[in-house]
Amino acid sequence: MTQPQEGQSPLMSFLPLILIVVVFYFFMIRPQMKRQKELKKFRDELKKGDKIVTTGGIYGKIIELHETTLIMEVEGQSRLKIDKVAVIKDMSDVAQK
Repeated sequence: MTQPQEGQSPLMSFLPLILIVVVFYFFMIRPQMKRQKELKKFRDELKKGDKIVTTGGIYGKIIELHETTLIMEVEGQSRLKIDKVAVIKDMSDVAQK
């Protein structure tokens, strides 16, 4: 790092670094926090009968809900017990074919 020039404020030498941190916050950290908040709200609002997709790509319908887990029914009436954290989205936004 270079020494501040004669008459230049030490704050002015740190201004580019401060600007980089501010830009990084608004374009990287803040949107990620917003997505996490929306996903937590979605998981808290799950109810029996909702169609969901897990992080592993398993499609199913919620049969039972517990505090941290749920039972989902998949193709062929198989039931899986999964953690709520594994649910990534519902199927209402997927186009019907």
